[in-house]
Amino acid sequence: MLVLGAGLLVRFAHWVGMRRRRWIDLQIRGQIESGMVASESLKRSRAISAAIEWVAVALTYFVAAILAFDELGIPLTTLVAPATVIGIGLGFGAQQMVGDLLAGFFLFAEHQFAFGDVIRLSMPGQTTGITGTVEELTLRVTKLRTQQGELVVVPNSALRQVTNLSKDWSRAVIDIPVDVSEDLEQVTALLKKVVEGMAADPRWSELILGDPVVAGVETIDVGYVQLRLIARTLPGRQFEVAREIRLRAAIALRRSGIASPGIGSPSTRGDS
Repeated sequence: MLVLGAGLLVRFAHWVGMRRRRWIDLQIRGQIESGMVASESLKRSRAISAAIEWVAVALTYFVAAILAFDELGIPLTTLVAPATVIGIGLGFGAQQMVGDLLAGFFLFAEHQFAFGDVIRLSMPGQTTGITGTVEELTLRVTKLRTQQGELVVVPNSALRQVTNLSKDWSRAVIDIPVDVSEDLEQVTALLKKVVEGMAADPRWSELILGDPVVAGVETIDVGYVQLRLIARTLPGRQFEVAREIRLRAAIALRRSGIASPGIGSPSTRGDS
C-alpha cells in the first residue's frame, strides 16, 4: 500500500506540474503572438514549478522508503552504519551531481535566466559560444534549443559564463560595409532615413525602444569602411529587428547605386 500510494502521489505531482507548465506556456505564447515580451514572472514561475515537482517526487520516494522499512520491522538504527558507508561512497562518486544541484539552486535563487530566455554559453572571457533559447531549466541541467533546432543539454555545474541576451532590454548592432570611394555623408543620411522609417513603421515601432541611431564609421578596412547602426529593442527581439534593418539598408543602398561589398551597385552587377 505504501509503494502504491507513493506511485500515485508521484503521478499526481507529475500531472499537476504538467498542467501548470502547459498553462504557463499558453500564456507566454499568447504574449509573444500579440507582439509583447514574455513576462519575467511567468518565465520564473515555469522554472520554479519544474523544480518543485522534482523536489516533491524525491521527497515522496524518501518518505515512502522510510515508512516501508518501518512496516517491515527493520530498525532504522541498524541502517545507520551501512548508510554512512554508502553515503560516503555516493558522496565521492556523485560529486558532479551534487555540484549540479547546488549550481541549479543558485540559478533559481539569483534569477540569472529562466525559461524562454535567449542565452549564450561560453568560456570566461570569450564572446563566442553556444546561443539558444532555454527550453527547460531544472536543478540539475539546462536545455537549450539553438537556431538550427539542436537541443543542447548542459549540466548546471558546467555553466562557466552565461550571457543573457533577453534581460530587460536588448540592442541590435548592425555594421554596414560601404566602399571608401562613396560619399560617406550621403550614405549616413540615407541610413538615417532607413532607420527612422523603420521606427515609424507600426509593425516595428512596438519592438524598438527609442530612436535608432547611425553611430558613424566603426572601422576602416582595405577598400571599405563599416558604418554602425544601433537600435535598442525589447528583450530577445534584437535578431529580427537587425535582420529587417539589414534588408532595408541593402535595398536602399542598391536603389541609390551605392557600392557596398556583398551588395554592389546596379552598374557593377550589369557589367558582370
